[in-house]
Amino acid sequence: MPSKKALIRRPSPRLAEGLVTHIEREGVDVDRATEQWEAYGEALRTHGWETVEVAPADDCPDSVFVEDTVVMYRNVALIARPGAESRRGETAGVEEAVASLGCSVNRVREPGTLDGGDVLKIGDTVYVGRGGRTNAAGVQQVRAAFEPLGARVVAVPVAKVLHLKSAVTALPDGTVVGHLPNVDAPSLFPRFLPVPEESGAHVVLLGGDKLLMASSAPKTAELLSDLGHEPVLVDIGEFEKLEGCVTCLSVRLRELHA
Repeated sequence: MPSKKALIRRPSPRLAEGLVTHIEREGVDVDRATEQWEAYGEALRTHGWETVEVAPADDCPDSVFVEDTVVMYRNVALIARPGAESRRGETAGVEEAVASLGCSVNRVREPGTLDGGDVLKIGDTVYVGRGGRTNAAGVQQVRAAFEPLGARVVAVPVAKVLHLKSAVTALPDGTVVGHLPNVDAPSLFPRFLPVPEESGAHVVLLGGDKLLMASSAPKTAELLSDLGHEPVLVDIGEFEKLEGCVTCLSVRLRELHA
C-alpha cells in the first residue's frame, strides 16, 4: 500500500518577515495564518493523511513552507539547498524528520541550489524549474540523485513566478494545470490545461479524485469539478501574501517502504 504521510511545520512567529520576490508586500496576520495552517493540516488528516510535524524553526520566517526543504522520489529524500541563503537553516530539522521515517538521505551540495517548490513529479518524470531559486548545478544534482532510480529529469525555465509549482501542478491523470500568464513554456508538458485563476494552478492530490485547493480559486474549482474531480477548498490567504500555495505547506511522502 502507498504511504500517506505528510510533513508539515508550524509557522514561525516571524512569518510576517518572510521573503517576497514577485508580488508587493502586504501585512501578514500571524495568528490568522496559524489558524489557517491548523485547518490545512486538518484537511489532510480528514482525507486519510498522517501529518508528521517537523520541529519548528522559529528563527526562519519562511519555515512553514516546508516543501522547499526536501524533494522525495520513492523513499529517497534529497535535502535541498535553498536559493535564498536566509532559508538554509530550515533544512536540518527536515533532514532529521525524513531520516526518522526511514528515508535514504542525500543532500544538494555547493554550488548547487534547489528549492523543493521547483520540482514537479508526474509518475517517473521529474520536472525541475530552473529559475531564481534553483540553478543549473541544482538541476544536475537532481539528475544524479534520481535518474539511477528510474526517473527522467526535465529542466523547465521559470522566470515569471517564484517556483515551478507557483506556475503549474498536475492532476491525477498527469495533466498539467497552470495559469497561462505565469507559465514560461507550456509546450514542454504533453498535456496542459489552462485554468482561469493564478491560485487555481495549485493542487495537492489527496487520493482518488480529491484535490486540495485554495479557496481563492472558485472558478478553477468549478472547472475541475465539471471534469469529474472533487475540490477540497482551504483558506490560505495569509500564506498567499508570501507567494505561498497549497503545495508548499507540506511534503507528501507517498512511496515509503513499509
